[in-house]
Amino acid sequence: MADPDKIARLQAALESYEAGEGPALFDRAEEEALAPVRKRVLGLLDQRARSKAELRGRLMDAEFQPDLVDKVIADLERAGLINDASFAHEWVRQRASRRGKSARALDMELRDKGVPEAVRRDALEQISAADEEAAARAVAEKKARDVKAAPAGRAEYDKHLRRIIGVMARRGYSSELSMRLGREVLDARIDEVSEASGDA
Repeated sequence: MADPDKIARLQAALESYEAGEGPALFDRAEEEALAPVRKRVLGLLDQRARSKAELRGRLMDAEFQPDLVDKVIADLERAGLINDASFAHEWVRQRASRRGKSARALDMELRDKGVPEAVRRDALEQISAADEEAAARAVAEKKARDVKAAPAGRAEYDKHLRRIIGVMARRGYSSELSMRLGREVLDARIDEVSEASGDA
């Protein structure tokens, strides 16, 4: 049951505030200064999830006062709208599966977004060595589909191989893995197109 004295005190405080007497419940000037910062940061978050450092950088670039930026970011962190661990985990999950990025490439992307090392390491644990090799193979196989006929000689074979390895390297895969899978996938593709041309 509600305490009648507490209700009376709250009612008196509310009446006093509405009459402009007594201490203010919040700093109106500060709230007015924070409003455009909040609007900008919520607009950025509406486009996509972002790291704390990334948001701070964008707000500073927009020339908002640093103390206002820090206050808004702290408020949104407390509310759970900014969370580097969740951001990093989702970034890794999506870009590993949709873009075929290696763990090394994803680590660099997160570092560039100001995500702390421990948070990056934790997010990258969701990619196993087997997952990474499967993703690398998928990237190589997609590029190998550009090969429509068996190469006429060694130079043409090497040209196809360089293209496959180049695509893998741009996604951050090691040269050893890229070379091994590149050869496997290219050889399999050459066998496939050779058989198809033989059947024709």
